[in-house]
Amino acid sequence: MGARAAPSRRRLAGRRLRYLPAGSFPLLLLLLLLCIQLGGGQKKKENLLAEKVEQLMEWSSRRSIFRMNGDKFRKFIKAPPRNYSMIVMFTALQPQRQCSVCRQANEEYQILANSWRYSSAFCNKLFFSMVDYDEGTDVFQQLNMNSAPTFMHFPPKGRPKRADTFDLQRIGFAAEQLAKWIADRTDVHIRVFRPPNYSGTIALALLVSLVGGLLYLRRNNLEFIYNKTGWAMVSLCIVFAMTSGQMWNHIRGPPYAHKNPHNGQVSYIHGSSQAQFVAESHIILVLNAAITMGMVLLNEAATSKGDVGKRRIICLVGLGLVVFFFSFLLSIFRSKYHGYPYSFLIK
Repeated sequence: MGARAAPSRRRLAGRRLRYLPAGSFPLLLLLLLLCIQLGGGQKKKENLLAEKVEQLMEWSSRRSIFRMNGDKFRKFIKAPPRNYSMIVMFTALQPQRQCSVCRQANEEYQILANSWRYSSAFCNKLFFSMVDYDEGTDVFQQLNMNSAPTFMHFPPKGRPKRADTFDLQRIGFAAEQLAKWIADRTDVHIRVFRPPNYSGTIALALLVSLVGGLLYLRRNNLEFIYNKTGWAMVSLCIVFAMTSGQMWNHIRGPPYAHKNPHNGQVSYIHGSSQAQFVAESHIILVLNAAITMGMVLLNEAATSKGDVGKRRIICLVGLGLVVFFFSFLLSIFRSKYHGYPYSFLIK
């Protein structure tokens, strides 16, 4: 029985082969070759991705931020495959560019990248890089970028969206703000570790020592403590600092000014009502002080009992200070709040 079963199976297989349509063998062969090619292409992509990640990890082991030119940018950021997120700072750090904001932003960016590099959560899913304008001009042209510094997130898949560009003008470039933005875009949470800075402690110690020394030297005559004019001046300085936005600067860490790397034009006034530069707060402080001085002179001219001609001159000077500098302050307000209809002397 066993000897007869084998021929019957061969006859059955022959019948099955005879039932296949004509021309099926080339089609089957083509499908087999296609599967082999697809499998080889997938393996090639996996090998290429592994090489890219290995190279990025090697660079990260040397420094937390690696610099990129046009070729590296296209290979490791633009070209697939990619399963990692890349944070890129587009900047202009060369001395001839005179971009002080770029240097300040680079310091914060370095603090953030070091915090990630030496954290226990460090992995190959997030990398930090930098493209300098003088090393990657073609990259700036490719992205139609005309300002620096700029921070962008390149996701593992797809093109960057609008939210993948960090709103530096509104938020500032503090390392903590950058870490929060990265967490929103990548779900990677970075705890920022800043190097110890004792400048504040030293400044406070010097101030306490100065005040203590002054009180010791004047210990027999402390009437100056009850000087109303002195306390009024101190109060005005605090008011000017707070109303000019110094606390906002301390919290947000905005740049001092903005310089366009292409035409070299420096902007001291931010064009948006949601942000400001440090220089802008200084300008507002001076304008408020000038207006206050004008009001003090007007009050002095009205209440003093001196010479009438002298009082008239004081009144005119005070009125001029108030009118001119208030017009200047109103024009700045009008430039930031677009559509504001009112102006006075200066538009």
